[in-house]
Amino acid sequence: MSKPSSFSLRGRKALVAIKDERDLSIVRRQFERLGIDVLTWEQGSALACQSDVTLIDDEFLPLTSPTQRALLGQCPVIALLGTETPSRLKLVLELDPASFLVKPLRSAGIYAALVMAFERAERTNELKQQVLKLEERLRSRRVVLAAVLQVMHTHSVAEPAAFALIRRAAMEQRKTIEQMSAEIAANGSLPRATG
Repeated sequence: MSKPSSFSLRGRKALVAIKDERDLSIVRRQFERLGIDVLTWEQGSALACQSDVTLIDDEFLPLTSPTQRALLGQCPVIALLGTETPSRLKLVLELDPASFLVKPLRSAGIYAALVMAFERAERTNELKQQVLKLEERLRSRRVVLAAVLQVMHTHSVAEPAAFALIRRAAMEQRKTIEQMSAEIAANGSLPRATG
């Protein structure tokens, strides 16, 4: 299944937390034009929806409940800024916004903020996946090194020859080098057929 385009917004859900009625009506009207379902959140009420994006007014900050912060962290956040004081910006940055809009709102800029938020969220997720893969590879490299050292010691061979023995054993058993290395580290030796 392919991922939805950041430019295609129809059918998405947005959690909107805006105090000013004028700003809220601008957002609703623009979201309706873009095909986005609007779910409004009143301060003090529970956050219980699964949205694709959250647009939150800086007047709702700070979020005191850890549950509220956790729920907002599940989707891209667009901050609606009313003041540019350092203390207010610090509260906004705690949300790790993917994009922002400045009050008073106009319809211009809302689509761009949404596209940027979805694109940044996608890129952030891709980077997180890459980091996880690299961390896994780093952990597996330690296992491979331990297996190479074990084979070097057991068979009295140099490092390239030890690695070649592990690679050949992995190929024969249709396993990855990392899987074979883990078995060697656990068993203390190469499988019998490879000697």
